[in-house]
Amino acid sequence: MTKHDTIYAQPQASLARFAFDEHVVEVFPDMIQRSVPGYATIIAMTGVMAGRYAQTGSNCYDLGSSLGASTLAMAREIGERDCHIIGVDNSPAMVARCKDYIADIPQSIELRCESIQDTHISNASVVVLNFTLQFVPASERAALIQSISDAMRPGGILILSEKIIFADSHLQELNTDLHHAFKRANGYSELEVAQKRSALEDVLVPETLAQHQQRLRNAGFSSIDVWFQCFNFASLVAIK
Repeated sequence: MTKHDTIYAQPQASLARFAFDEHVVEVFPDMIQRSVPGYATIIAMTGVMAGRYAQTGSNCYDLGSSLGASTLAMAREIGERDCHIIGVDNSPAMVARCKDYIADIPQSIELRCESIQDTHISNASVVVLNFTLQFVPASERAALIQSISDAMRPGGILILSEKIIFADSHLQELNTDLHHAFKRANGYSELEVAQKRSALEDVLVPETLAQHQQRLRNAGFSSIDVWFQCFNFASLVAIK
């Protein structure tokens, strides 16, 4: 049973930097559903797109797999095709819990507990980065995207979902306010919103859509589009 997220419900004199530790793992499904607009749609359609683009005999990666939501969505849609699904996360607590979730899945799923920057990617037809790149140091993002592109089969697909910022200050303010209203509508208090925002500062570093699109073009992806956006959250698809 999913536990209710109350991590930031009480005033904290000293806020630690946000980390995907045991406390977050316990409430993560509730936390992300109540914090990320359109999350369920993004996960479901990640599976659908994986089902369309997964190539027989290839590898399909979920980079930053957390509790395996995207991994499982891919497995459901790929079905009995001869594909190897690989989930990668650097949080031991996340990987340990994810192993329980995938235990009864018949497909070939490998979990790796390591940094995605250190992951050897090869023979890929599907790569998923759902709300992961934003936690990678900005100076390392271009190299990561290039390594994904270099390892991808022709016709392969990268799904990239991120929190974004807006170059226009009015749109940035509007979408930030709308996101906070979304969180309040899902039961978070002003205190919880404020404390989590402080904990994430300098941990989650968002970029504009234009920055993401240019990086993907520079890495060699030919077809790039925003297929989903709600407030300051967007998902892009890039085809090699």
